[in-house]
Amino acid sequence: MDPTTLTIVLVLLFFVVLILIKNVRIVPQAHSFVIERLGAYHAAWVTGLHLKIPFIDRIANKVLLKEQVIDFPPQPVITRDNVTMQIDTVVYFEITDPKLYTYGVENPIGAIENLTATTLRNIIGDLELDHTLTSRDTINDKIRIILDEATDAWGIKVKRVELKNILPPREIQEAMEKQMKAERERRAKILDAEGEKTSQILIAEGLKESAILKADAVKEQKIREAAGEAEAILQVQRAFADSLKLLNAANPTEQVLALKSLEAFEKAADGKATKIIIPSNLQGLAGLATAVKEVFIS
Repeated sequence: MDPTTLTIVLVLLFFVVLILIKNVRIVPQAHSFVIERLGAYHAAWVTGLHLKIPFIDRIANKVLLKEQVIDFPPQPVITRDNVTMQIDTVVYFEITDPKLYTYGVENPIGAIENLTATTLRNIIGDLELDHTLTSRDTINDKIRIILDEATDAWGIKVKRVELKNILPPREIQEAMEKQMKAERERRAKILDAEGEKTSQILIAEGLKESAILKADAVKEQKIREAAGEAEAILQVQRAFADSLKLLNAANPTEQVLALKSLEAFEKAADGKATKIIIPSNLQGLAGLATAVKEVFIS
């Protein structure tokens, strides 16, 4: 083989190797390449090493299969009570079918943005301002369901939708701030009143318990005094009973009994008694007293 032919062969071989190298493709993880053959869809390459036929196959689209996040700018929406607000949304989605994503719609991200804006306007248009501010979760779920159904034909799965900010007009914000301030003041007054009420109840309960304890103490004192007086009376009666027993045991004479009667009469007539009892045998007692006196004088 002459040098010229060898050179041509080497050059052709170099170009063949170069073409083969340029048509070898490695698909990274979480990616997919959409391949067209002669202008028509051929395959969707997954992760790994692939060889593209030169001049026949071409990569129509490189698709990211990871979950993606799009933060759309604020959109003006009008509530049912004619309040214009600015609401911006965040959409989380992933591509489930690279072929539908490539051929289903022109500019899928723009289509999602426009669909999100129109869906948001429709939902907010049926709600009043207060309900809009307190129903974020409900609005998020409704938008997600509508977007998910609409984007199935585009090979897109909408995972979540979040209302990032809801910005009512400035005058509405000022009115809401005043309302919240008034509500906080009302709650503070209620808490103060409840605290005062609790304090008064505790004071009243304390006074009640104190009065009960004082009454119990007075009652206990009277019971003890009554018990002491009863015990004293009982002791006196026992002493009197013992004296009677001793007197009976001594077998007293009539003269002794008469003297005891005089002593009892003396006590009854000492000026403190309000009634004086005069015994029926007073004359006999007087005679007995004279006889006793004579005995002692003699």
